[in-house]
Formats: sequence, structure tokens, C-alpha cells
Amino acid sequence: MNIREMNVNGQKIIPSLELSMEKGKVLGIQTNVQRKKILLAQFAERGDAYLSFAEQGEYTRLTVEELLRFMKSVSGHDKPVRSMLQLFQLGDYHKVKIADLPSSKKIYLSLLRVYYAQQPIIILEEPYFQLEEPDQLAFARLLEELSEEKQILILTANLEDALISCDEVYRLDEAGLHLLDIADADGELEGPHETSEAEFKIQKIPTKKNDKTILFNPPEIDYIESINSSAVVHVAGETYACALTLAELEDKLQHYGFFRCHRSYIVNLQKVRELITWTKNSYSLRLTTGKDSVVPLSRTKLAELKELLNI
Repeated sequence: MNIREMNVNGQKIIPSLELSMEKGKVLGIQTNVQRKKILLAQFAERGDAYLSFAEQGEYTRLTVEELLRFMKSVSGHDKPVRSMLQLFQLGDYHKVKIADLPSSKKIYLSLLRVYYAQQPIIILEEPYFQLEEPDQLAFARLLEELSEEKQILILTANLEDALISCDEVYRLDEAGLHLLDIADADGELEGPHETSEAEFKIQKIPTKKNDKTILFNPPEIDYIESINSSAVVHVAGETYACALTLAELEDKLQHYGFFRCHRSYIVNLQKVRELITWTKNSYSLRLTTGKDSVVPLSRTKLAELKELLNI
């Protein structure tokens, strides 16, 4: 899939790119709202792609069953409506008018149009925006099934959306696409070096931003990730470059409640609010912070984390 270069007021917003998509794999692109809208406008020109927008409504006078029957007739879909109601976990709502559905169910129902799309490529904008967790889980499992027959791409400004169901996630900026290391792998992590309790404990983590050196106390840090082999420190929704490696940071932060939850992530356990189980035996940690408040949890570290948290 080719993406054209875009410039705004003489500034390059998106470089010329080529994104390789395939069946059996859900891809995600995390970027800002401006770039996301530019990408959607480009993809809308394609005849082989179905676009699902974040703000799309439904025929509120119809019942759930009537809407599915309508989508079946328009698309030529061969599965009976009754079986689709069961697949979509909407059996209890089949006679309910869309206008009377809870807000999350309305959004979920609108997303189900992708199942009736005839195009081989499905592109979704913020599919999990304002969905409650049961509907997030249901739709993530449906996307997993749909990906066996379709090429699927999720566009989001929030990393959480991508972590829910994407097999590969890219960050897009003016320099291009950067693949994030979210893949799980057995035996991927080595434990931190043992240190004596009496050993001097580092009190500051040095970072760089705009040619300034900024020192953070460990409790201020939300989490740390590795991007292109460089450590990035997240504090209160802002990012800061760090010259230390993840292994060095793990060693320095082990006495301050930090946990190597993934080969590319270290999280401040004091900021963890929720452990989430998604599809394909994958897990995430939701933090008490703002944007990008979800980080992946390796399945090889799950038992250790539960022991640390006594859960």
C-alpha cells in the first residue's frame, strides 16, 4: 500500500511510504490527529478499501436484527442473521431499537459493518474509541477472525487502540514509519543484575529534550520504552530521550517499584491500575496516567507480576 508525501505550509507532514499488508495480521499506525486525517483522505481514494470512521451513525429507527438483515441483503452476505447475532454476541438485543441501545453498543454495532464489506482491505479509525471493555474484547476477537480473509489496518492517535488487537504497530511521524517492538517471545528477558541492599541507589534519571538535560525522580516516571534501540522515558504524557539502555535503567530502578514487563518496556508499578487480557494470549497494563496509558505485558512475565502484586 503506497502513501503519498504530504506537505503543509512547506513542512513535510508525511513522507512517501510503502506499507506491506497481508492476511492473517492486523496492522496498526499510531500518529497524531492531523496525520491520521490525511491518511484517511488518501485511503478513501482507493476502490479496494473499506473505511470505518470513528464518527459514523446508524439507522436508529431499526432494531438490531433489522439492521443486520439490511446489511446482509445489501452485501450479499451468505450467513443467516440468526447466526450473526450469535457471533456478534447480540442475541439479547435483537429486538431492541438502535436508538435505545447503550452508547457503547451503538458504536459496536456500527463497527460490525466491516464484516459485511466486500473490499479486501479494511481500514478502521479509532475502532475502540468510547467502547466499553466487553465490547472492545468482542470486537477484537471478531477482527482476529476477519483478518484471516482481509487485510486490516487500524489508525489511531492512542497506543491503547493499537495494543488491543494489532500484531504489528508503527508510529508515524515526519521521518516515516517506526515499527514498535510489541511482539512477545519466550525466554526474551534476562533478570536484572543482583545488587546489595546497601549499595548506593540512583536518585535521578537523566534525560534530554530540546537540548536540555532534565533529571527525573523515579516516582515521576510512568514507564520507559525502547524505540529503535533507544530508551524513551514517559512522564505525565510527555516523552524524553535517555542515553541509558533498558538494561541499565532496569538495574537502576529495581528498588523503586519498576518492573520489566516486556523486552521493550519498563513500567512503574505504582502507576498500574489494571491488568487486561486481550486475544492471542496477549496482555496489557493500563496505567493511571493520560495518553498512551497502556503498555504490553509479556506472557512470560505474567506469573512474576502476579506474584509481585499478590494477585
